[in-house]
Amino acid sequence: MSGHSGNDDPKAPLLAVVVHPPPNSDEPGPAGPATCQSLISCLLTPNSFYILLGPLLCAMICLLVKLQPGDGGGSSSSSAAATSRNMLAVLAWMFAWWLTEAVPMPITSMAPLFLFPLFGIAAADDVASSYMDDVIALVLGSFILALAVEHYNIHRRLALNITLLFCGDPLNPPLLLLGICATTAFISMWMHNVAAAVMMMPVATGILQRLPESGPGQSPAVSKFCRAVVLGVIYSAAVGGMSTLTGTGVNLILVGMWKSYFPEADPISFSTWLFFGVPLALVIFLFLWAILCLLYCPKGSGPILSAYLDKAHLKRELTLLGPMAFAEKMVLTVFGMLIALWMTRSITDDIPGWGVLFNDRAGDGTVSVMMATLLFIIPSNKNKGEKLMDWSKCKKLPWNIVLLLGAGFAIADGVRTSGLAEILTKSLDFLEQAPYWAIAPLVSLIGAFITEFTSNNATTTLLVPLLIQIAKTMHVHPLLLMIPGAIGAQFAFLLPTGTPSNIVGFTTGHIEIKDMIKVGIPLKITGIVALSVLMPTLGTWVFGIHGEI
Repeated sequence: MSGHSGNDDPKAPLLAVVVHPPPNSDEPGPAGPATCQSLISCLLTPNSFYILLGPLLCAMICLLVKLQPGDGGGSSSSSAAATSRNMLAVLAWMFAWWLTEAVPMPITSMAPLFLFPLFGIAAADDVASSYMDDVIALVLGSFILALAVEHYNIHRRLALNITLLFCGDPLNPPLLLLGICATTAFISMWMHNVAAAVMMMPVATGILQRLPESGPGQSPAVSKFCRAVVLGVIYSAAVGGMSTLTGTGVNLILVGMWKSYFPEADPISFSTWLFFGVPLALVIFLFLWAILCLLYCPKGSGPILSAYLDKAHLKRELTLLGPMAFAEKMVLTVFGMLIALWMTRSITDDIPGWGVLFNDRAGDGTVSVMMATLLFIIPSNKNKGEKLMDWSKCKKLPWNIVLLLGAGFAIADGVRTSGLAEILTKSLDFLEQAPYWAIAPLVSLIGAFITEFTSNNATTTLLVPLLIQIAKTMHVHPLLLMIPGAIGAQFAFLLPTGTPSNIVGFTTGHIEIKDMIKVGIPLKITGIVALSVLMPTLGTWVFGIHGEI
């Protein structure tokens, strides 16, 4: 373990008495000038300032901000205003740490566990319950299955097989680009979009390694195609993730908040979201492919690229993987069963799914954990007694995302129960006059703008509770605002720091910020337009939106 004293003797005591020099010694003691200087230098670092920034903002809001009490007056109204002010102060503290990353994001995500009780916002048990519900179970089970897919290289085999279908002879660069993007989007539908980008980028760059290295002598056609492939992977991962609940944490946050705020309403199931998410993602994906072909696949590039790139490279990589083993087949079978159970738990009002057999007590998280458990029971047929998965393979579970989801649910509950959301939306009465057709574009534009400067999940966590209150002010169904706001928060297409997927592509060295802006701006506009058209039409039918909830 790092950080020990350097004594490797196993019999040495774990704790040793340290004898400090006497006060009159020439060596400075623990509180000597050298120690004080080190302490001061540590406190003057930018990170220390950012750490203090959160509590300072919190204290300033508690001391200086006076929120208008709710209707009714009296001591109860004043107490509610104080609770709302405290909630605002805690939000400022947390988002200061989230934005600056002064404290690791997973640790900041656990801050509600001590801040909410200390500031009188919620009881400890109520806050803790936000960190483990059916949505969190859905995430944990899905990530374990994703780790199994990654461990057995199933994603790589699938990617190479699908890409081979699109690598024609002679080479057609737009068709090959479509294959790479479609493969990434499909994988991203069933696992987190960041994981899909991380998995597909080595496959994509492996194809590009056949091309000449970048430099003064590199053909413009080769350079452009490399940019198109990398941009296609990172953006396809984001677009594919929009189509399912498990594709991105934002969708899970949205579903969790919907269940938290409206427990009596019909939950948003996996299949329900699929009916809306897939058409939306398909529209954005086709535009993405078209804009990449227009900008980076000029006519006549096929013969130039054919000299370096053909099916042989892909077939060679596929051959190295060998035939599909029993373990891979079983993991794929479990994954297929999971998807089938997700899609059939609740189908329509007229055609009930298998969930009615259990009085609708089973959720998508129930199925996710059950299928993940099978991986620890089914033998792998490799070594005696070995199962498809063991806990040592789960060390890469992204607990940071799990904790961030829990923080999002806790904040949503705190904003609602403290009355902060109601106070913040009092000045938005003018939105009642907004035309129906302008709701989706305005909300998605707000989400798409904020998400460029903070994480998608953090944007959704802050924005969605406010949109729920705005919906009440406008007397419209909350999902008309919640869904465009949450999906708009996924349109982080302009900057490398917008989402980890962008960073994955940027670190390859094939793209620059100007490439992301060139493709990201029209892609963001297309997403907003698609949401503006589909939400009031297809969305109202899929989600059963009829008037005010």
